[in-house]
Amino acid sequence: MAQCVQSVQEFVQDSFVPMVAVLCSEEAERVTRKNNLSFAELLRPFCRLTSEGHIRDPNNQVLVVKNLRICVNNIVTTPNTATAALSPAQKRFLNEVVLSCQPQESAVGSVIATGEYNLNFSATTPWFEAYRENFLQSMPASDHEFLNHYLACLLVVSSTEAVPVEQFIKLSQEQHRIQHSGEYTSPKWFIPNTLKYYVLLHDMGEGDEQRADTVYEDMKQRYGSQGCYLLKINSRTLSTEKDEQIPDPWSQYLHRNSLHSQVRCVALSMRSQGSWSGSGTVGLNYIADTVSNNLDGHPLQLDSGSSSASKKATRESDNTSGGTGSHGTCLSLNDHDHIRQFIQEFTSRGLLSHIEKNIRQLNDQLVSRKGLSRSLFTATKKWFGGGKVPEKSISEPKSTFGLLYPPEAPELQIRKMADLCFLVQHYELAYNCYHTAKKDFLSDQAMLYAAGALEMAAVAAFLQAGAPRPYPAHYMDTAIQTYRDVCKNMVLAERCALLSAEILKSQGKYSEAAALLIKMTSEDSDLRSALLLEQAAHCFINMKNPMIRKFAFHMILSGHRFSKAGQKRHALRCYCQAMQVYKDRGWSLAEDHINFTIGRQSFTLRQPENAVTAFRQILTNDSRQTATQQAAFLREYLFVHKVKHSQLSLPQLPLPCIHSSVTRIYFGHERCLAEGEKQAATHVSLDQEYDQDLAAMWCNLEEQLVASANRGSIPVNFQPTQYCLNSQTDNQRHPLAVVEEPIIVEVTFRNPLKVPLALSNLSLLWKFTADSSPNDRTTPQSTVEPITNEETLATGARLRLLPHRTGQLNIVGVVYSLSETQQTIDLMVCGKQDLNIQGLRLNQTKEDKMSVKHGPDRRLDPIITPSMPLMEVFFLQFPTALLCGEIRKAYVEFCNVSSVALCGLRVVSTHPDFFTFGSQATTPVTPLTPTSAENCSAYKTLATPPQLDSVASEVLVSAEVFSQFSSVMDIPIEGGTLLPGESTQLPLWLRGPDQEGVHEINFLFYYESTEKRNKISHRVLRHTVFICASRSLSVQASASRSSVPPHHSTKEKGSSGTLVFIDVENINTSESGVREFHIIQVSSSSQHWLFVSVLSSLPDCKLGSRERAKLCFRATRCKPPRATSDTVKKYTFADLNLGNERIISSSTPCGDFFFRCRRTPALSRTSSSTKSQGTASSENKADDITNIVKKCNELDLNIIVIWKAYVVEDNKQLILEGQLHVALQSLGKEATSLAPKEEAQEMVLLKFKSELPVPVPPPSAELSQLIKTNLHYPEIYTHPFGHNSLCLVPVTLSLSNCSMALVDVLIDLQHKSNSPESEVHHSFTWVGQTQYKLQLKPQEVLALTLRACFLQAGVYNLNTPRILAKPTEQMSLSETSQQTASPALIIINKA
Repeated sequence: MAQCVQSVQEFVQDSFVPMVAVLCSEEAERVTRKNNLSFAELLRPFCRLTSEGHIRDPNNQVLVVKNLRICVNNIVTTPNTATAALSPAQKRFLNEVVLSCQPQESAVGSVIATGEYNLNFSATTPWFEAYRENFLQSMPASDHEFLNHYLACLLVVSSTEAVPVEQFIKLSQEQHRIQHSGEYTSPKWFIPNTLKYYVLLHDMGEGDEQRADTVYEDMKQRYGSQGCYLLKINSRTLSTEKDEQIPDPWSQYLHRNSLHSQVRCVALSMRSQGSWSGSGTVGLNYIADTVSNNLDGHPLQLDSGSSSASKKATRESDNTSGGTGSHGTCLSLNDHDHIRQFIQEFTSRGLLSHIEKNIRQLNDQLVSRKGLSRSLFTATKKWFGGGKVPEKSISEPKSTFGLLYPPEAPELQIRKMADLCFLVQHYELAYNCYHTAKKDFLSDQAMLYAAGALEMAAVAAFLQAGAPRPYPAHYMDTAIQTYRDVCKNMVLAERCALLSAEILKSQGKYSEAAALLIKMTSEDSDLRSALLLEQAAHCFINMKNPMIRKFAFHMILSGHRFSKAGQKRHALRCYCQAMQVYKDRGWSLAEDHINFTIGRQSFTLRQPENAVTAFRQILTNDSRQTATQQAAFLREYLFVHKVKHSQLSLPQLPLPCIHSSVTRIYFGHERCLAEGEKQAATHVSLDQEYDQDLAAMWCNLEEQLVASANRGSIPVNFQPTQYCLNSQTDNQRHPLAVVEEPIIVEVTFRNPLKVPLALSNLSLLWKFTADSSPNDRTTPQSTVEPITNEETLATGARLRLLPHRTGQLNIVGVVYSLSETQQTIDLMVCGKQDLNIQGLRLNQTKEDKMSVKHGPDRRLDPIITPSMPLMEVFFLQFPTALLCGEIRKAYVEFCNVSSVALCGLRVVSTHPDFFTFGSQATTPVTPLTPTSAENCSAYKTLATPPQLDSVASEVLVSAEVFSQFSSVMDIPIEGGTLLPGESTQLPLWLRGPDQEGVHEINFLFYYESTEKRNKISHRVLRHTVFICASRSLSVQASASRSSVPPHHSTKEKGSSGTLVFIDVENINTSESGVREFHIIQVSSSSQHWLFVSVLSSLPDCKLGSRERAKLCFRATRCKPPRATSDTVKKYTFADLNLGNERIISSSTPCGDFFFRCRRTPALSRTSSSTKSQGTASSENKADDITNIVKKCNELDLNIIVIWKAYVVEDNKQLILEGQLHVALQSLGKEATSLAPKEEAQEMVLLKFKSELPVPVPPPSAELSQLIKTNLHYPEIYTHPFGHNSLCLVPVTLSLSNCSMALVDVLIDLQHKSNSPESEVHHSFTWVGQTQYKLQLKPQEVLALTLRACFLQAGVYNLNTPRILAKPTEQMSLSETSQQTASPALIIINKA
């Protein structure tokens, strides 16, 4: 139980005190009325003795009575009998008593920390103490006990009466009539000979003091000095009233009973059913008439036999003490002492003496009637165990729970003596008497009497000094069970339970006390059950090991019963205290129930803030309630919110949940939709998902553009452009927005409930700090229709802001209207939610890693900058599917839709070989409009006949014309500037990728403002296309040295030629609808080589499906002056057309795509060559030899195969054009136009020990190709051997240095080959010089004249000379034998 102000001994003693009645004359009531009090109320603050009293027990032992208190009440008579339950009026009064006693809001509660719980609750329950006190005082007097029967009666007469003695006689007769006439069952009197104490009341301000003294002397003669008293009051005058402040001790006793007039009437109802006791009551006499007037037929209404004086006194008393104002205004401090002395004299000389006398008389009567010893005090157990049924007449009434004893029954006399001893604190004798009476009552089966005796025996045993015996709790349990189950008297059972629980609590037996209190709960009284359940909860929390969950559970039960009893504030308090235990423990259903109850009770008590908070908790948590229950919660919340926030302030709404972290914000205009055949640039939109890899790719492209615009360097303050910000982007800096360009914020909502929510009137909540220049202001615009969010789905609302001036914008939240459905307009609440975005956790420094810190996230805090240009890009005739290598011409349109001019237009792409805008010097004349270019070729063509066996057309072009060294392309718009509102169209040539499949191609357009003083330096526009590439042709090429002697070739002019073999195959599938391919031209492009003629080709160069064609071309080196005349390297384009028209390969778009496609392998070769550089000297030597060999075989010839394809679509024949590129790097190695497939890398075993590098062997095979040899001789030679036996034939040996280095050559003519193929017939011999040592310069051709000597006719192989060569610079390297040509056969005929 909760802590109480009184100790348990004080509580029990004050629950049972001697009762004293009061009868006053009308004049005496008038005197006390001056103080706004009745006489009984006048005495009430002084009813506790300040000194000890003494009495003698039947054994003549002196007993000290300490801290005795008496109860003084006016006499109120009623003909009604007491019932076993409280009347409705009594219940209403007790309900008001509890209602009026509320905990103070500023009171500091007790804090208990147990395990994971920290509870803050009120350790005291003053409302329970007030209920208990008033309940005990409201109990009606019953016949089975005498504790609340009147022991004495004060007869009060004023000294101003004409004959005071006659008034005393009248009052004495009135008291005698009330007690002995038998007309009234209430009040009840303890003994027939009630003590009558005569009080003469003297008003010091009016009466004659001498006369009062004279009357008092007469009274002492008549009633004895111990039976009367002269009380002088009202000695305070009006003059002294203002000077001194007199305390008001009556307010604390009268305040609780002056709630309002109705409560006083209800209190009178309870007092009329039995005598009241205690210091908290008011006089019953003064309000009797009020109740009779207000409550017709009320139980307290006096009958016609009541004295007129009593009626008048009560009427007057109601008019005095019931009014407002201070009490005791005419009483001085001396008067207070007089009253206190009066109570002392009356109690010590009158009341205690009277009680002592009656104890002796009862003791003597019981002893004489039983025939036993003279004193019960020394009697043994045998003397009190008579066991016989008391002598009663046959007509004695019986109750449902046992016998009804007559007043003179010896059992009742024992009980009466026990009650008297208990009242004067003689607990040992009282316990003996109760114990004896208990056995007599049980033997007679008088269960009501037995229960009363058991109850008081247990209390007396507890109160005995020194505790000679333990507290018999089983007595109390038996008494409670008897009262409740046998006697059906819940009032007595409740009193017994209150006493026992308090005693058990004082002994630390909280578990037993809690079980007892819980057992006393029932459905007949919600208020009692609520109070007892609350006390049981306090028992659980006050245990040595607190039972927190049981405390919370019983507080919930108590709150429920408080609610049923109409105690809303107490119910709310109980639920709030229990919520501390259930909150955030995973018991969602319990939390929902508690929050729902708290919300309803708070709303009933006009606490809308608390109600909204409670309902908010229900809706924000992940509820496990059914949809029906959630709908009820939502309706309650909306209703409470609508009542609370009827004013203009916007409340914070809990629904729907906003995922602030996934909020996205988009800066810039929404893209214009394409019209007709126009295809708008895709750019950035909120419909696109964010991809980290794509963002890095776009950032890389933008860096290339910025570097190109800033002369190759990226500024230090460069930040990549971010049009759409989300949780994955870098949000540490303020984003930049532009004036008059919308800002779109996408807010993601989630409905945690199972019922739909209707949102309408959505708009953004923002703050704006403007710059000082313009005078406009920012206005919010909402473009969102009402949203219905079903169940737990997430949806996004896109809200739009349009800034009109520069400054700092802060988007802080969302404003919207919330309702259950769109039809329930009456329950629509307008509120807001804040957008609080937490930045990424910092993890850079050690301090950041050791703590949890988050960086800023400023995506909702953009800076509004001045106007910037805004460009739209549209594509016309842009294909979605192409053949590999197909050339298609499209158009692109650039539109400036802003009010600011733009310049510096550039573009970069992930596939720079996919498109070209052409070069101004080589771009052919193009039609102005796309429609006029439908049937025009994308190439620049000239009508010429086929050039079979003729010289190719040669054009010398610089690579810088095509800007092939950079992936960034300047867009050639006229004047370099696009004014506001202007648009321009440019042709765009496209080439299908060389590899089949779907290709994602990204464009990034760059442009700047002509006004350079803006925080935004540039803007970009993104575009992504997907191209499906299909197979077309496969071109494979290889080259080998020509064996034709130099003087046989007229075109080569002394330099050796090269044969190029081209193998073309149609690998196209029938799905693309291509009928056949025509090879219309083959061109070469190189700095060193060019095509000179066609050696072999097909007549019409037409290829059907899966057909192949072989072509052969002769290539020769470019003339040295042409290759080295300029400081800038130039490429020679040679065109060999196989049809009726010649395509100029050196112009746009053929030349553009050649250089763009050539850049990637060149770069890879450069990077690979840099990576292959070694550090060791041996590796350097090997590299030198390799380079010499590579240069010897290096060809660097690029082949361009131009084709046309015929396609049938929609019964129309279309002509497609395209070109394929093959790069021949060296002789003897085959090259193809198909992109190489990436092969999976083979797994390599891990090596844990470093190995020495393998020495690089000398490239003997490659060094054997340094020198190219040719033998020139007559194939048939006729000689007359008959005349001359020696045949001498001249042979010319041609040596060609194929490398770019000095080569030492050794020629040995005497070498004999061991190969059988080297000699066809008989051997011959070389005559003359047989060994030569020569040195050939780079690319030098040298001819030696030799003579072969034959002895007879036959067929001979002249290819027998052994030729050794080595680079001159490689001193340590030995000569290597050179490869020779095929056998050189000569026929020698005999003449």
